[in-house]
Amino acid sequence: MNDTILAIDIGSTKICAIIAEIKDSQVLIQGHGIAKSQGVKKGAITNIELASKSIKKAIGDAKRIAGSNISSATVSISNAYAKSLNSTGIVNIPHKDISIKEINRVMQTALYNANVPNEYDVIHVLPYNFRVDDQDFIEDPIDMNASRMEVDVNIIITQKSNLSNLKKAVRSAGIEIDGIVLSGYASAIATMGEDEKQLGVAVIDLGGQTSNLVIHTGNSIRYNDFLGVGSNHITNDLSMALHTPLQIAENVKVSHGNLIESSNEVIELPIIGDEGSHNGVSLDIVHSVIFSRVEEALMLLAKSLEKSSLKEQIGAGIILTGGMTKLKGIRELAQAIFTGLPVRVAYPHNVLGLFDELKDPAYSTVVGLLLYKAGRHAQYEIDFQQTMLHSKQVLEENLTDIRLGLSEIPKPDTALKSRLFESKESSRRNSYDEETGDIIFVDLPDLGHDNQNPLKKLANWAKQLF
Repeated sequence: MNDTILAIDIGSTKICAIIAEIKDSQVLIQGHGIAKSQGVKKGAITNIELASKSIKKAIGDAKRIAGSNISSATVSISNAYAKSLNSTGIVNIPHKDISIKEINRVMQTALYNANVPNEYDVIHVLPYNFRVDDQDFIEDPIDMNASRMEVDVNIIITQKSNLSNLKKAVRSAGIEIDGIVLSGYASAIATMGEDEKQLGVAVIDLGGQTSNLVIHTGNSIRYNDFLGVGSNHITNDLSMALHTPLQIAENVKVSHGNLIESSNEVIELPIIGDEGSHNGVSLDIVHSVIFSRVEEALMLLAKSLEKSSLKEQIGAGIILTGGMTKLKGIRELAQAIFTGLPVRVAYPHNVLGLFDELKDPAYSTVVGLLLYKAGRHAQYEIDFQQTMLHSKQVLEENLTDIRLGLSEIPKPDTALKSRLFESKESSRRNSYDEETGDIIFVDLPDLGHDNQNPLKKLANWAKQLF
């Protein structure tokens, strides 16, 4: 089965749209578009009209390259106003066998039990521990025999106003939303390996104006946090420290950004407000400014990791991704700050046809959105539409409240439904005289040779009497 999908990463510095095709569970990129982000600051929409124009431009470029006219998309939402809640659900299993229906019921129970504030909306309900009877840490409870099942979930919520503004900006660009994914969660999907999922890992996405931290242990995301610091802050710091325009400061960061070595070399830079004049600046100052800002950001994220109380559960260590990771020496600096934990810089993977421009840590989130839509989400997750996502084949009853990955649930046989309705109506007409209001006993159906309808027996007895 082939499906065409559109993913849109709405970042603070850039908006990226990718159109891809899902073929045999593989993601094949067809086209992409990148636009400078406007109307978005620190992950939140600040101007719907400007944001919508940027989104429209990115989508338009992607459509032209892909030759597709897709009208719905999966979009990222920033960790900026997202929070996490923990909740538990417990259900009895009446037939002793756990089916998709029971798993959906226990997940919905956990969501119902959660104390979600009125001003927040749920975007993910992620199960991280199933218990069957007294057995803990069940990886997948499907088809197990049990009398009771419990689940522990991490519920990710975001402010209603933030979600509403995001929806308005995307719809103003002529696109309907069919999926909303936390940006840190999407980055984790694009960069984590299977071993890292098993051992537990922290994924840090260092973006333009924001940095996100998510911790994956057990079967899903357990913790997420947000820091309003990104690589643009380094550019601002350099501009002020070197008294040079922002664009020149950005070029200096890209060309001379080095967190390991400093140099006494002097470079000539134009002075802000008087570009005709130049000033000699030592690269040692450039190194100090960049090092100070990156060290501060990583130390704040290290404190957040300690606060999570999950540090002991991340055996695979730290994954760094995002645009800021292109700074030379960032892995070594992170290794020194996150003591005792291995650190690696990750690029997006697991997709085919990845353009050279997209083979960059800055595009981890948008690639993660594609993979999420292709079914790489957490098993039995409940999404923002309150639908449970899973990859199991269901051959039982029509579970209309559960989405089976990318496949549609078959509709009930309308002809059969019509025949059953006619049969019921016919039975009711034959058993009841609407003019007299009397029951016509002779037309009551038999229940079998040895077990006749008692009302029909009574009718026969009455006939013999009178």
